[in-house]
Amino acid sequence: MRPTIVLDFDGTLALGNGPISAFARAIAAHAGDATFLGRAEAALAAFEAGEAEYRDGYDAVSRVAAAEGIARERLDAAYAASRELLGSDDALVDPPQGLREFLHGLSARARLVLATNAPAGRILDVLEAWGVAEVFDDLHFAVGKPHGLVPVLREALEQGAVLAIGDIAEFDLDPATALGADTALVGVTAAHSAAATTMRGHSLADLYDEITAWVHAAPPLLTPSADSLPHHTIERNH
Repeated sequence: MRPTIVLDFDGTLALGNGPISAFARAIAAHAGDATFLGRAEAALAAFEAGEAEYRDGYDAVSRVAAAEGIARERLDAAYAASRELLGSDDALVDPPQGLREFLHGLSARARLVLATNAPAGRILDVLEAWGVAEVFDDLHFAVGKPHGLVPVLREALEQGAVLAIGDIAEFDLDPATALGADTALVGVTAAHSAAATTMRGHSLADLYDEITAWVHAAPPLLTPSADSLPHHTIERNH
């Protein structure tokens, strides 16, 4: 049995504000407000500079919209429209430097699992374009974090040690901490978050050496008898 690394997508594997800007543009179009985009981009810039407390860029844009009375239904529609642009010129994202080599190097020693709140949409297309789609042992979309991450983590913990990696401690890491798994916080909030983490860095690329060392140090798990395993059913989103 191998250790498992559970990776978030947006802000962890997919870097850049292209999809968030597409989200803001879609809100502006739905609302018919030509000035909304400027206010949303200002909130996003403040978050990126560490000058405003938001969960992530999507949260920054959503809060501006909510403050202006834009209905949740319009935000949902704008988000769905923006996800269909993922990876295009209108919603560009880039992987952390060296991601392909890093993940392929890990895949022989660790299970790699993608778990994201985002819908499947064009994510697989992006992963294929980056040459990393085939390294994942499992893909979970529209997970419903934080609570929806728990079944994914429980299943992984039955296989051995688990390292959860993401850019939002509340969603990506707190469920793992509660279950006794290790965690890695990346992104803007890593510099100031009060969350207790195993490791943290501005980008996933900053943690390649630490993650590799974690995989090599993960203790082997003795295979339990079938009678000792808990019996439950886990629904997967693929």
